[in-house]
Amino acid sequence: MTASIDLQQALFQRLRSDKSLSALLGGAGLLEQPADNVAFPYVTCGQTRAFDWDTGAKDTADQLITLHVWSKANGDAETQAIMERIKARLADAVLVIGPRGQTRLVLEFSEARYDEDLLVHHGLLRFRAMTQENA
Repeated sequence: MTASIDLQQALFQRLRSDKSLSALLGGAGLLEQPADNVAFPYVTCGQTRAFDWDTGAKDTADQLITLHVWSKANGDAETQAIMERIKARLADAVLVIGPRGQTRLVLEFSEARYDEDLLVHHGLLRFRAMTQENA
């Protein structure tokens, strides 16, 4: 498996173990790829990029991973509540990803907005994942 898939799986495992987040999401929850008829709200994993922060070269030690929150509720309260729960669950989280080492997550960016084309509230959470390789 690639480093990005390993990271996504570890991240989803941590989020799935949060009962408060599960209650906010209800049915569908955390999805790799949503079906056409998926129930709202739900969270998907977007683009993951790996690179060396010093040189910009591709490197699997550091990655950016984006989570997307999708809601059709009136107003953005549901989106914001889900985003806050994800932030709390992942705040300075340390994930063990196979034999590679430990990965620490740091929130880099978050935004909630209404997507007029899709008629949904869309939350974005981008985390920097920094892996320290095992010796």
